[in-house]
Amino acid sequence: MSVLVGSLNPGKVQPVQEVFAALFPGLEVRGVSVPSGVRDQPIGVEETRRGAVNRARSAARLPGATWGVGLEGGVRVEGGQGWLFGVVAATRADGTLYTSRTAELPLPPLVLPRVLGGQELGPVMDGLLGTRDLKRGVGTVGALTGGLVTRPGVWAQALALALAPALNPDLYTPQLTGPTNDR
Repeated sequence: MSVLVGSLNPGKVQPVQEVFAALFPGLEVRGVSVPSGVRDQPIGVEETRRGAVNRARSAARLPGATWGVGLEGGVRVEGGQGWLFGVVAATRADGTLYTSRTAELPLPPLVLPRVLGGQELGPVMDGLLGTRDLKRGVGTVGALTGGLVTRPGVWAQALALALAPALNPDLYTPQLTGPTNDR
């Protein structure tokens, strides 16, 4: 019985390992390479959610998967301001889907035109900050908050929130689920 994370990025696999070890001990958690079906840098909530769900469902279809998990980072724009956020999707082998969003971080104003021009946020931030592979570690959120909040921490929180209905199925009937839960 395995949890397959639709990414090989340690900054995504590690928080999934931590959450599942705490909630469902004994399940093996490992990353796998699956396509997101969206741009490298998704723009907007819908595209970002689609990427996370695609990754989760693709991972869940692989042999031995009990769960598939997809984590997709995106940028949304509101009033000319860019916001970094993520969507987590977790699906059981039976197709039950759980989703949640992360907290959001305002992006520095000079980053948004580059991202909207087609560049991925991670390399843009590496260039601005003089870092290398920021997205595989503390992430943009860690760099901009002085390490108070890290990318793995944000992913772990969102995954735990997404799994609340799985932990409390009697409280989450179809009438009670929100617009991001496809239960």
